[in-house]
Amino acid sequence: MAQDHGNEERLALIDNKPVSPETADWLSRVDGIAPVIEKWREEGERQRFSPVPVFEALRDAGFPRMLVSRHLGGAQVTLETGSQALQALSRVDPAVAWQMGVQAAIGRLSDYLPEATAGELFRDQDALVVGSVNPTGVAEAVDGGYRLSGRWGFASGSAHAAWLVCAARVTVDGAPRHTEHGPEIRMLFVPKQAVRMLDNWHTLGLRGTGSEDYEVDDVFVADAYTVAQRDMFFAPPARPSRGYGISYYDFGLFGSSSTVLGAARGALREFQRLAVAKKPMAGTTTLAAAHTVQERFARAEAQVRASRLLLADAAWHAERFGEVGGDSLSATVRLAAATVADQCCAAIDSLFTVAGTSSLYASSMLERYFRDAHSAAKHITLSPTNVEMTGQYLLGGGLSMRR
Repeated sequence: MAQDHGNEERLALIDNKPVSPETADWLSRVDGIAPVIEKWREEGERQRFSPVPVFEALRDAGFPRMLVSRHLGGAQVTLETGSQALQALSRVDPAVAWQMGVQAAIGRLSDYLPEATAGELFRDQDALVVGSVNPTGVAEAVDGGYRLSGRWGFASGSAHAAWLVCAARVTVDGAPRHTEHGPEIRMLFVPKQAVRMLDNWHTLGLRGTGSEDYEVDDVFVADAYTVAQRDMFFAPPARPSRGYGISYYDFGLFGSSSTVLGAARGALREFQRLAVAKKPMAGTTTLAAAHTVQERFARAEAQVRASRLLLADAAWHAERFGEVGGDSLSATVRLAAATVADQCCAAIDSLFTVAGTSSLYASSMLERYFRDAHSAAKHITLSPTNVEMTGQYLLGGGLSMRR
């Protein structure tokens, strides 16, 4: 008979797999700063943004520039390493992982900006660069650049940002400017002092991300601080400082999906600790001894393991086919991200249900994982419309963002 293991050892055998030295390094960095994140986790929830000691720990460990070119001061880790590190951060605090995932997505724009601008934003200063790529603003074309006005949402990590990106529709004399591909949209970077933050982040989950709305009123932005949205659908042009030959839209969803996956992995471990100790009211055995609970837990484990494999497979394809994959690659990674969110939220829901009243209290990490995962899954990169649009593509139609 095989030697028996304690519960933690048994789960470690299931959860662990060989990782590269690079991934092992970044996972050890997560372990190194986990006590700081845990210490300030409740304060972040209360004040609705990460406390300064948490940001400083993340910054000193290299996480804000983890997925930025080495030439621009980043670590330029593989997508697999970045995903694993974000999952590990999410197990400690999904709100922290979400902010680092957003920074990774916006950091992707460093390869599209002129090199001098990219160096100024990402190498020469160590604060976050965050914002929104949803074009809810207007950029009036003028000599040398644009006059920008508008309001944007979901500036995750803005409490520790120095620059914000604002997506806007370009106008000339107030009328939309068109290109051969349709109305022109650009991403414009502005210093935070030119932005008015709006204290409206009151939400179910991801409370500690500080994802406030923000406004800009008639601010000049030089052309060198902008990126054309059309370019973001393709890998950035090759240059010595380029970090990744992967399009923005095939790259950015790994942060959001990794956060949800990490929360699900954390929920599995949290539930295991609860189940072996808790006896339901009027019950004579622990939750862990109940047949229904055993079946639910095993199915949740399978859902999360399948999600890990699916996301790792998408990262493998993105790394190798980023420049040539086209719509086929985009369909692959969009389907993977949406499916990961769906399956991981379902796994957390199942554990949340069978945990009983214990999962209702804010002191329970299971309650936190439940709220944060469902909030993260609302992001457009994880929307069920990605499944629908991929189905349309696989059946011979075009790959649309949504109908």
